[in-house]
Amino acid sequence: MSRKICLVLDLVNDAALIESYVRMHEPGSVWPAVIDHIRAKGVLEMEIWQRGDRLFMIIEAAHDYPRRMAAAETAAENDRWESLMGTFQRPLPGSDPDEKWSPMRRIFCLADHATAPRS
Repeated sequence: MSRKICLVLDLVNDAALIESYVRMHEPGSVWPAVIDHIRAKGVLEMEIWQRGDRLFMIIEAAHDYPRRMAAAETAAENDRWESLMGTFQRPLPGSDPDEKWSPMRRIFCLADHATAPRS
């Protein structure tokens, strides 16, 4: 069984930085060790959506996400990636000091609503 996690983050509002950030997330551009680290944590699928300087991340995670990981070479490479990405990113106002990506709360799901009778 998996679960969906949605997160939000803003980028530094600078067109050149945003363009660089987007390019760094194109297929083949994210460091392989970072991809390995994400999968090892229990992420089954991940998408990042963008509008202007706002990012929205959707994660389909394994039931045991986030998995505890032994110190590994991918962790060091992932930490370097996160540090680099931090130069582009800015937490939303009101975020916890140690929180970069802010979790979102689902308030609507179409499947939870009964179908209206047709006349």
